[in-house]
Amino acid sequence: MRVPVRRAAVLTAAVVALLLAVLLSLAVGARAVAPAAVLDALLHGGHGDAAEVVRGMRVPRTAIGVLVGAALAVAGTVLQGMTRNPIADPGILGISQGAAVGVVLAIAFAGVHTLTGYVWWAFAGAGLASVAGYAIAAGGRGGATPVKLALGGAAINALLVSVTTAVLTTRGSALDEFRFWQVGSLSGRDAGIVGRIWPFLLVGLVLVLSVARGLDALALGEDAARGLGRNVAAVRIVGGLGATVLTGAGVAAAGPVAFIGLAVPHLARAAVGGDHRWVLPTAAVLGPVMLLVADTLGRIVFPPSEVPAGVMTALIGVPFLVVLVRGKTVAA
Repeated sequence: MRVPVRRAAVLTAAVVALLLAVLLSLAVGARAVAPAAVLDALLHGGHGDAAEVVRGMRVPRTAIGVLVGAALAVAGTVLQGMTRNPIADPGILGISQGAAVGVVLAIAFAGVHTLTGYVWWAFAGAGLASVAGYAIAAGGRGGATPVKLALGGAAINALLVSVTTAVLTTRGSALDEFRFWQVGSLSGRDAGIVGRIWPFLLVGLVLVLSVARGLDALALGEDAARGLGRNVAAVRIVGGLGATVLTGAGVAAAGPVAFIGLAVPHLARAAVGGDHRWVLPTAAVLGPVMLLVADTLGRIVFPPSEVPAGVMTALIGVPFLVVLVRGKTVAA
């Protein structure tokens, strides 16, 4: 099978998997709803308790899962491509922790106590962390090299962890509320959050797709990328901005969900190769699949309680990544 045809087949299969994950998310929970009843509630305006559960609770939760999963997966793909670091993701580079600091400050000092109110603070925190990490890496000789970007992000992440801990230890009243957000979950989210984050996700996707070819050139090394006529600094700035917007919006909506930004890019590359024009859309589809499956499993493993999606993504993602590493299919 020719490569473009194979890639198209893989992407089509991923879309089908996403549709199944969406149906599973809408049907499974503390109260099981038959797939026929789900479709009736969505397409024919069905009535009754089951229809109200689907439309009022599970549709917003599932929609947020799709948006957040796509955002974190694409952001991780871009960050790994920019830094040529296979373990780069929004958490490791400090962007997620920047969002966490924004939420802590909102709770402790600004009197913000709603998930919809956290969005703007988390987005601002992620943006400042990203700018600070890039500024550190860009200073000195050689500019923002992959190693310096990773070290700068790690330094910012360590600093922000300290800031978060300091605030929480002096403002005990904020601890419980922040802990609920920090665990990473899709529960308790309403449809209003979807309206607040989707414009940011659209902007972020446009930015990262615009540098897809530049990321392919960067994979060959900076000198080779310049030889191919690519502006390395522009690719990193635009790609970094897009990744920051995606991470800020995604983390603001669901908390710092682990492992999506780290594992999904490797799964996408293993499936379609290293061309970012295919890797980015494939990651955007596989990210929601992983997050929705994790969230659904979290509802049923210890009924009637729920395991947060952020915990389940690590439990699901680690085996996939181990298999890829052992099979030497992870793209560097």
